[in-house]
Formats: sequence, structure tokens, C-alpha cells
Amino acid sequence: MTLVPDPPASLPRFPRDFLWGVSTSAAQIEGAVAEGGRGRSSWDVFAAESGRIKDGSDARVATDHYHRYPEDVALLKGLGVRAYRFSVAWPRVVPDGAGEVNTAGLDFYDRLVDALLAAGVEPVPTLFHWDTPQALEEGGGWLRRETAEAFAGYADVVAARLGDRVGRWITLNEPAELTLLGYGLGQHAPGRQLLFDALPAAHHQLLGHGLAVQALRARGARSIGIANSHGPTWAASGSEADRSAADLYDLLLNRLFAEPLLLGRYPGAELGFDVADLMPGPVAEDLKVISGPLDWYGINYYQPTRVGAPTESGGAAPAEFAGIALPPELPFVPREIEGYPRTDFGWPVVPEALTELLVSFRERYGDRLPPLVITENGCSYEGTEDEERIAFLDGHLRALHAAMAAGVDVRGYFVWSLMDNFEWAEGYARRFGLVHIDYETLARTPKASYRWLRDVLREQERG
Repeated sequence: MTLVPDPPASLPRFPRDFLWGVSTSAAQIEGAVAEGGRGRSSWDVFAAESGRIKDGSDARVATDHYHRYPEDVALLKGLGVRAYRFSVAWPRVVPDGAGEVNTAGLDFYDRLVDALLAAGVEPVPTLFHWDTPQALEEGGGWLRRETAEAFAGYADVVAARLGDRVGRWITLNEPAELTLLGYGLGQHAPGRQLLFDALPAAHHQLLGHGLAVQALRARGARSIGIANSHGPTWAASGSEADRSAADLYDLLLNRLFAEPLLLGRYPGAELGFDVADLMPGPVAEDLKVISGPLDWYGINYYQPTRVGAPTESGGAAPAEFAGIALPPELPFVPREIEGYPRTDFGWPVVPEALTELLVSFRERYGDRLPPLVITENGCSYEGTEDEERIAFLDGHLRALHAAMAAGVDVRGYFVWSLMDNFEWAEGYARRFGLVHIDYETLARTPKASYRWLRDVLREQERG
């Protein structure tokens, strides 16, 4: 039985200027993929291939946010959040990724930003949330330097239109997942299975980020961050093999995407190699661009990962972990984390690992670490009862406050997600939303967690 958390009034007080928000992404909610001049994305093509999406669905309609955004803005206003993190669909604005700009696409985001501001909600756009224009993907996508350069041009176009009203920008969402799942393992678009040969996609995304920061600064942007996914890595045992495997996993999923940004270098020397040697192009010069100053650093947190060597702490590598097919040649293997409740997605619920993660970032990066924002945190539960989601959010807000009490500078927290949506390769089987979506009628119904968070925010405002 899930215990219902204490009332919102029992939560510790956050600073008065703390940024409370919720998040979504264009590819997961907008729909209207063939309307308003939008070009095809890598996810449109991927979802159309048989067997790619587990429930056989696609995002052609999704939650129809493109047409129903006024309803969704009203939900945001009713929730009482200060900010809304959404993403701009690159193929809606520049259909082929570079070249001709689609004015109708920009008009949509113009209307959305104006509606948010009228509702008293700060717009926080993410420029790239995995929906690469298919024309670029067919030319090699993020494996090619030209995609990073095209991304900077697209960032300039969006900032030119929205920059007079948008104060806070996010360049990329989770380049680690696109590299690993999209180019490395083929579980996400574009469906490549390159394993470690996918590393150029990591470098070019980071370079695209750096070039986009330059473009945004040139347009007068004063608050820029990135949304990287991070989580603690726990060794499966104290053996040297398991510790080494965990160190390598942590390097590839955490440090590879943090240290170029924060320290201006790639990690790996302490493990006997330098990741920079595996990257394409003028890496030293690129790192100067990649490490341009950030105003804040976004962290998407969901769970820790327990990792061992393929022949330690559990024997041979499993064929699948958390729904992801694993090739046998991986030098590390995720292991199950026992002793914690699980979401309906099978992810362990470990709020204290968020505290651990944030404190470890402060200890590892010191004064090179800008203020932090939790840009995603949430859970998938498919049942009609919502106590588990409320308990998840309650626990993670307490864990976040504990990190802040320990001296970590955290300025905001965004729940994933405002509404149920197209959950990538899972289709519509996973429900992360504070608002329930009936996929037959597209009716929006706030869940108990929506009302709980609304009450939390009201109580925090009273503080």
C-alpha cells in the first residue's frame, strides 16, 4: 500500500524566487505533423517503421497541443506554476533543418508565448528535444558537423522572433539519450546501432549547443542553460571489475556531457584513455565553444543506475534491461536496484539519490558549476489512483530541499510532465502527466497530483 504524503503545508519552504514549472516537448504533444508547413522529423520516420513503437502508435496527433494550446495554457494558469518549459520543433520552423524558414511555424510559437505571458506564466523554450529535421538526418544527422552549424542558424531564427519576450532559453535536451538510444543502440530515432561509433553525435550536439549559445547571446539572451540527464552510478559490488565498469558507465552517461560544458575538456585520462581522441574535428577549438559560460545548468533526474561488469555480480549480460535491448559486447551491464518501490515503467523510486547527485556535482565541479535547475523530474503510473505520483513528487521535493540545505545552489524545479503524451518508443502506454489525456477524445482531466501540486504552490506562495 502506498502511503499518502503529508499535506502540502508540511513541505519545507523554498526561496520566494524559486522557479516552479512543468515541462513538455513538441514531438510528444503537438501533433499536426503535416500542418502549417512543418517538415518531417526523424521521429516521424522512425515511428512509421513497423515494430519501432511498442504499441504501434505514432505522434501524428499526440495530444493535439498545436490546436488545443489555449486549453493547455489555462491548465498551466490553474496549476499556478511560474514557468512552462516547452520545446520548439525544429522542423516546424526550418522544415529542412537549414535554408528556408517557415513563417507559419514561428507564428505558432508567437501565439503560444503571448498566451503564456497573458496567463502570467514564463515561457522557457527548449530549442532541440530530439526531433531532428529528417532532411538533415538523411545526410548523417548529428554524426556530421554540419548539423551543429545548422542548429545554430535555427537558434538565431527563433531568437530573432521570440527573444523580445523570452528571457530564459534551453539549447538541448538530453544529448546523452539521443547519442546512446538513437545512434548507439537504435532504440530511438534515428534507429542507428553504432555502439561507441556513436560518439561523434555527442560531440556535435555539444558543439551545436555552444554555437547556439553564441547565436542567442548575439540576439541579447541573458539566461541560457542546457537540460542534461544525470543520475548517480552505483557499482554492483566492491570488486575491482564492477567498480571499473561503473566508472566507465558514469563517464559515458554523466561526465561526457557535463565536463566539456563545465570544465572545457573531455574526461577519461584517469581511466587510461582520453575521450577527446575519439571525437572528430578540431576538438580543442570546439571545446572552447562548447564551454562558453552558462547562466545555469539544467539536470533531468529520474533514477540512479546500478552497474557491474558483464561477468561480475550477476553473470552474463541480460538481453534486455528496462525495456532496452543490450548488445552482449558492452563492457558494463546495468543491474536491478532492489529494495525500493518502482514506477509502472519499472524505474526504482529513490528520492535520496537526487540529493546524492546534486551534492556530488557541487563537490566535483566546485566554482565551475553555475546555479542548477531541475529541468525534469517525474514518474509514470498508469493506474487511476494517483497516490504514487504524489508520493514521488513529495519525496523528491524533500530530497531537493535537503541538497539545498547542504549548500547546493538550486534555483528551480520542473515536473515532467504537464500532461500524458507520446512517450517515444513506448507509445502511449506510459503516463507521466499531471493531467490525464483521453486519447480517444483528447479530453484533458487534471489528476489528483495536479491538485496536490497546485496546493503546494499556493502554500509556498503564502510562506
